[in-house]
Amino acid sequence: MTAPIGDPERIPVVIASGQSIERTQMVNPVDLMERATEAALSAVRGLRSQVDRLSVVDVMTRTGPAPASELARRLGIDGAVCEVTTVGGNTPQWLVNRAASDIAGGALSVTVIAGAEAIRSSRARRAAGMERDLGVPGLPPDPVVGDDRPGVGPAESAIGLLVPVHIYPMFESVVAARAGHDAPTHRRTLGSLFAPFTDVAAANPYAWFPEARNAGYIATPSPDNRIVAEPYTKRMTAFLGSDQGAALVVCSLAAAQRAGVTDRAVFVWSGAEAVDVRFPAARPDPGRSPAIAAAGAALFAAASIAAGPDGATGIDDIEMLDLYSCFPSAVELAIEALGIAPDDSRGLTVTGGLPYFGGPGNNYTTHAIATVTDRLRQSGGGGPDGSGPRLGMATGLGWFVTKHALGIYGATPPPGGFRRGDTTKAQATIDATAVDVALEVDTPTTATVVAATVIREGEGVAAGAPLIARLPDGRHMAVAPANDEVIAAMGALDVPGLVGTPVVVEAGSARYRLPTR
Repeated sequence: MTAPIGDPERIPVVIASGQSIERTQMVNPVDLMERATEAALSAVRGLRSQVDRLSVVDVMTRTGPAPASELARRLGIDGAVCEVTTVGGNTPQWLVNRAASDIAGGALSVTVIAGAEAIRSSRARRAAGMERDLGVPGLPPDPVVGDDRPGVGPAESAIGLLVPVHIYPMFESVVAARAGHDAPTHRRTLGSLFAPFTDVAAANPYAWFPEARNAGYIATPSPDNRIVAEPYTKRMTAFLGSDQGAALVVCSLAAAQRAGVTDRAVFVWSGAEAVDVRFPAARPDPGRSPAIAAAGAALFAAASIAAGPDGATGIDDIEMLDLYSCFPSAVELAIEALGIAPDDSRGLTVTGGLPYFGGPGNNYTTHAIATVTDRLRQSGGGGPDGSGPRLGMATGLGWFVTKHALGIYGATPPPGGFRRGDTTKAQATIDATAVDVALEVDTPTTATVVAATVIREGEGVAAGAPLIARLPDGRHMAVAPANDEVIAAMGALDVPGLVGTPVVVEAGSARYRLPTR
């Protein structure tokens, strides 16, 4: 969808944002959304009564079936379409892309996008023996929008490979093996990657851990920084324990003009989405993300059309970045796909990232967009040398580097209007690369390790060692150790060094043993 040049009714802008954090009081997610949305709407008071749609990002600590309707009631927003999204950290950016498309198409004027998690409060409530907050009784469930397909398939489910903290380290093993790193060397690399994130978090008033940490602290296992799943230490993983909320007001430039707030406009230049091969075991290379590459290419192509034939907009034109950072592999796959250096002078986050800023469920990227657009708003337009638009980019992903949404924002209008990148052909190509997955084999079969991790308990003892393995016929299997002896043996090995080595898959099950030597 393209907005006609010069038609303010069809030019999408992020006109306001708000964020909230709570460290002491008992709150629920709608409380935090209300605080953040009130902060945003207070800056654009004339738009409250004009809201056409109120979208709430899926809430893990759900307080009832209608958080969007409850939020609308609290805010005094009447007549707006209320909805909630499916699961996925991609959904905040997807919601912005969809809103911008609807505004460009003349189907929307003003929308609020909000989300929050109150995981700290939820845990405190349980610890105090209090009943769960079920929200306002009697409200009908909010309609659900977005991609609701699951993140894992039968192969992963068969061995209990279900949670991010066990799957993302498997992607990491591929990255480490490709770099020729053993586990300690790779941990040091990851410490250097994430130390600058902590510097950003230290200066962010909304960060859960506003403290700078050096690379050595992040990389070195200790009682306070245990290895969770090889090669990740605790300080490399997203923190799911915060009370944080964020909200955006997205509208047409015309709506902003009528409200007298055009000086606050940050323009949505382009957006794009793509999906990697859906189930991790079926990916031909779990250490790369063709979908981020495809969405990035479409995003920049859309922006370059807007910029005109003389200046193709690419990653080098973006002045501030926020890459989704639940685990190091999410960042590494993104920087490779987008052509960004790990030590890029622009920095890779504006918030501090999910391990340090906090990981408020599916809503992190709303905070990232809020921060990017706030900085662009404060910049007043123009690059650092005063020549040209100042641009920022935010990325979001859902499930296991699965669903992706990217957006470019500018302090000045895109000359050609908002455009949404087309990934249709690229998506078909990605889908066609899915590897067939087996659930079992008929006879004991030697397979090759594609990706691996070792899950460790608090004292560092190996408690699991799931693998993705390639069978001689090219099919993949998700396999778990046959017994505790195999787990212990795997726990004594260097995990990146396991990639490319043989294991023996047992007949009739998704279990493996080490080959007899």
